[in-house]
Amino acid sequence: MSLPKSNFHTEENSELERVFAGRVPVIKVGSYYLFEKNGKVQKLLHSIKYKSNVVLAEQLGTWYGQTLKDCKEIAAADFIIPVPLHPKKQKQRGFNQSEEFAKGLSKELNISLNTKNLKRNAFTETQTRKRKFERWENVKDKFELQNVNEFENKTVVLVDDVITTGATIDACYQALSKAPGIKISVLSLAYAKKE
Repeated sequence: MSLPKSNFHTEENSELERVFAGRVPVIKVGSYYLFEKNGKVQKLLHSIKYKSNVVLAEQLGTWYGQTLKDCKEIAAADFIIPVPLHPKKQKQRGFNQSEEFAKGLSKELNISLNTKNLKRNAFTETQTRKRKFERWENVKDKFELQNVNEFENKTVVLVDDVITTGATIDACYQALSKAPGIKISVLSLAYAKKE
């Protein structure tokens, strides 16, 4: 109850929305929590990512889904798409934390989860310790759409675990935008303002 929630999905021109301004035309953006270094949300994320707490990730998605039920822009989506990991990284870790979070959202909001179409085509280093420009370069052209027609004229919700500079979402958007008429919203478990 004491975790810092963002409520960005209820705001017009929110701080998170401005992260994507002029780059990714989003319908709606939201993040469940606000990330602070050494804070409780960081401990949650570490429990998910490094201690394989997939049950927690899905539960947080379920709770966030309950919060988003009245958000008509999100509720109207055709698909929920977690940001994909490269198959090598997913095999190493054993799971994709964004996908586990997205599962909870999908079940609670009754929106199809799509993990087959958007693919990461290159193995990249973690973004965690990279500067803003390095983050963009690290993920540029690293995603591809397998079937453009599947998302044609569809509304999708792209889901990541943490948004900082928006570089990963931007790179995913470049691939998704090849589907004519696609509309995109973005959700994350946490938003970490880059100092």
